[in-house]
Amino acid sequence: MKQGRSVSSVRVSVCMATYNGVPYLTEQLDSILSQLSAADELVVVDDGSTDGTRAILDALDDPRITVHHTDRNLGYVGAFGRALTAARGEYLVLSDQDDIWPAGRVDALVSALQDAEVAVGNVVDLEHRRPLPSPVRRRPWRLSSAASGQHRRNLLRIWAGIIPYFGSAMALRRSALDRVLPFPAYLHESHDLWIATVGNVDRSIRHLDDVVTWRRLHDTNASTSRPRAVGPVLRARVMLLRLALEARRRRSRTQ
Repeated sequence: MKQGRSVSSVRVSVCMATYNGVPYLTEQLDSILSQLSAADELVVVDDGSTDGTRAILDALDDPRITVHHTDRNLGYVGAFGRALTAARGEYLVLSDQDDIWPAGRVDALVSALQDAEVAVGNVVDLEHRRPLPSPVRRRPWRLSSAASGQHRRNLLRIWAGIIPYFGSAMALRRSALDRVLPFPAYLHESHDLWIATVGNVDRSIRHLDDVVTWRRLHDTNASTSRPRAVGPVLRARVMLLRLALEARRRRSRTQ
């Protein structure tokens, strides 16, 4: 583990999971670090990379950066869980390893978290700067700030798989970790939908109209827009129902 600063007060923690990210990692790191102040940090969990990712991370010379290496491959959900656990900031901003952050992303998400515990913005593809296509309709897939308070509808859209809650466009306040962590043991995918479920169950989520992520589309994206087989879709729907019930249980526990 490469240690970052020893200060006890951190404003923004960027939480990144990496795995075999050599082709795109350096460009993404540059786009992140340019938006962080001296009071911020970048927490990276490298999940057993077998390419040159570890060498890139270990060569970084920036006191804002802390790098953790896993003893075994946890999968991206486990890696993000570990990054959130290690983060020290008041505002926790999630990051993939292969996107680009447009200017103003951190400020936009932090501003939205002044009156919400979870914030999520919009994503466009990096090459064309167009919204990603909806999986069910031929129209741009976007979040609207006007729908932030439609919590029941948002939860139904999570269950149906038709709302663009991407972890790469998401942030949360430290106070939300009491309900978000630990991730449920059966959560092996879609940690972003779990965080969004918690935000909607708590009635404390904010949608941004802003584009906060330029997403790089390639064959090794952890999440894909390609259609899934019936079996995995049904299992995912059952998992999402369990997550909604678990979010309600945790909310009751902390009230």
